[in-house]
Amino acid sequence: MASRLARTAVGAARLRPSVVPRVLPALSTVASPRYSSGVPSEDPKTKAQSIIDSLPGSNLMSKTAILSSAAGLSIYALSNEYYVVNEETVVAFCLLSVWGGLIKFGGPVYKEWADAQSNKIKNILNSARADHTQAVKTRISDVQQMSGVIDYTKTLFAVSKETAKLEAEAYELEQRTALAAEAKTVLDSWVRYESQVKQRQQKELAQTVIAKVQKELENPKVLKQILDQSVADVEKIVSKA
Repeated sequence: MASRLARTAVGAARLRPSVVPRVLPALSTVASPRYSSGVPSEDPKTKAQSIIDSLPGSNLMSKTAILSSAAGLSIYALSNEYYVVNEETVVAFCLLSVWGGLIKFGGPVYKEWADAQSNKIKNILNSARADHTQAVKTRISDVQQMSGVIDYTKTLFAVSKETAKLEAEAYELEQRTALAAEAKTVLDSWVRYESQVKQRQQKELAQTVIAKVQKELENPKVLKQILDQSVADVEKIVSKA
């Protein structure tokens, strides 16, 4: 460890004469256009206040103590060669400067872009929420308009029940009418049949009586008896007259 520190000190002693001339002209060349340009420089009081505000601590005393401690430690480290300014320090300082510039100047742009994207997404979500709310309200109003469907359904059910009852009664009456018509047809057929039978019987009876009379008229005794009875009836009529 001691040998490493010695080598570092020797290297720093060799680099010190060459680094300082390189850095100072570069700083002078960088600083000269700044003062020669027309860009207004920042107020030193504001810059100092921003530096003080960036330090950790709750009050001015604590920030001053922290800044003094950091400066003392830096001076102690540099004086005892615990830390040597070399090319790596310059590169680190340049990188920190570049990153600081990007954060300082690119941060607001990125913040604006992020805010724009956030507002865009927020507007989309708000629009979707409004559309969903409107759809729910429309659905609720539609359902409220259909609140009387139950009463209408009950009424239609009662009407359909009454219609089914009337249709059943109509079908029953139709069946009764058909049965009565069929019974009447059967009865009419029986009446016609009985009438035909009676006519046939009467005809047969008449034929039988006529045949019997004709047969009896063929007997002389019967003719004589009939003639005698006829003469007697005539005599009675004449005698009464």
